[in-house]
Amino acid sequence: MAVLVDMIHGRCPTCTAAFLQRKSDSRLFLLCGDSLGGYEALLSPRSQVHVLDCSSTAECLYRFKQTLDQLDLSAIRVYTSPRGREVLLQYQELLFTSVYSFDYTEEQLTCQRCRGSAHTDSPALHAQEDVSRFLQQLPASMGQISILKSPLIPECFGHGFSTRSGGVSYIPTLSSLNLFSSSKRRDPVAVVSENRRRLALHAGFHPLPLRFVKVDHASDVWVLGQAEPESYDSMVTDQSGVVLTAPGADCMPILFADPVKKVIGAAHAGWRGTLMGVTRRTVDAMVAHFDCQVSNIVVVVGPSVGVCCFTLDREQALDFIRVHPDCVPDPESAKPHVDIRLANRVLLQEGGVLPENIHDNLVVERPIVTPCTSCLPEDFFSHVRDGLNFGTQVGFLWIKETASTAT
Repeated sequence: MAVLVDMIHGRCPTCTAAFLQRKSDSRLFLLCGDSLGGYEALLSPRSQVHVLDCSSTAECLYRFKQTLDQLDLSAIRVYTSPRGREVLLQYQELLFTSVYSFDYTEEQLTCQRCRGSAHTDSPALHAQEDVSRFLQQLPASMGQISILKSPLIPECFGHGFSTRSGGVSYIPTLSSLNLFSSSKRRDPVAVVSENRRRLALHAGFHPLPLRFVKVDHASDVWVLGQAEPESYDSMVTDQSGVVLTAPGADCMPILFADPVKKVIGAAHAGWRGTLMGVTRRTVDAMVAHFDCQVSNIVVVVGPSVGVCCFTLDREQALDFIRVHPDCVPDPESAKPHVDIRLANRVLLQEGGVLPENIHDNLVVERPIVTPCTSCLPEDFFSHVRDGLNFGTQVGFLWIKETASTAT
């Protein structure tokens, strides 16, 4: 367990020294910031005390989290004042996830110097501004942002597939442009938000909001403007002003566009969603709700796990043989390889999408947009390769505003 002693909103150096004499914890962290001096006397002979004296509370707690992650620690006991707890909870919400457990011990301050250290500003607003300001000045890691694009999608739309470079996430399997925050992983919402901001600026859709599918590994489609379901793996719309976003980390982010009706869709297709027909249902929704012609719809499959790296149990693989025998090249194996990309192409073509209107790994005359995520650790996140603490890339698509749509 790590122990964090809040000197910014709690004790003065004199009171902290007395407090430390009573503590025997080996991993003690002093949250000082740059506003309090006199902590040097607290360090001897306690060499295990870590001083967090960066220029802002956001940077102090960010460096604190980095140390916790290096030590593989997730339990934190915090000694602070009631006001300090109020403030630190705001930073906790932004910079940590549910992986970390915080136990706050509040103490009433009696020392006049300690009581004088209280702040009067809004903790939520100040924390948000402090964290955003700090994260925005961090350098990008693993190079600059790189986006894959398909010439199949016309210029009236903006689109792309993210790779893993150019973000600020530092945990190895999540670095660097992780675009999804989960309570079960160590990458917090503020860091992911900064990654999304950088992607938006690079791709040209800032400040339009990213609208993510609510993944359920099924086949429900949400038509924007209708009541939003609790979960859905696909969205379709004819609205500008929003960026449809499908995540992927082996599962396929798939983009749909009809340049005639100016309708778009984005789907998340794993092996379950593939078998349940999420891509076909996306096309059907575009036809049913926006009068699209299937022959006009183009479909682009983004980075995803290839048949080279993806296996299933034989009973599950048999379902893909029913889609097409070539989807399972080694059906006699105990864990057959499965080509989920080919399965989606087959199902889309059966639904009327023209073969030449599908851009996937079988297309060699266009730029590659469907590389194997598991084979390329420098470029993509992969659940198959990295395990449960994996990062996420996305496919994104929006309708560009014209003079007529902007008025």
